[in-house]
Amino acid sequence: MIVAALHVAPERKAPMQAVERIELEAGKGVVGDRYFGTRHRHVSLQSLEELAEAADARGAPVPAGATRRTVTVDSGRVPTTPGARIHLGDVELEVVRKAAPCRVMETSVGPGAARAMHERGGAICRVLTSGVVALGTSVTLA
Repeated sequence: MIVAALHVAPERKAPMQAVERIELEAGKGVVGDRYFGTRHRHVSLQSLEELAEAADARGAPVPAGATRRTVTVDSGRVPTTPGARIHLGDVELEVVRKAAPCRVMETSVGPGAARAMHERGGAICRVLTSGVVALGTSVTLA
């Protein structure tokens, strides 16, 4: 499993921007992202495999950047059990909760997106260790 896409938005409701690398700070999140410094919502993860399932359910594509998630991995299912650990290279994350699809997806992705993403939305995590994550970084589930 590797990092396939990275997206950030500098402020709420701002368009997501595809980037090649992100800097994560322990206890704060992704430097330059709208959620930096929040209590728990430091980074969100999703899987291309789950996006493909959502696209099948919706009958139309579900682009990674349109879901407003930060990190997209290339395969597998993203753990959603609180306390689960995920390593993005040397950066350790802890799952806080399942990422619920929001109403914004009905606009950013299109009609039916929120329903298609139900149970496929990935996870919201807190950052436990600082570091840099780039496209192609290996992902391991602890």
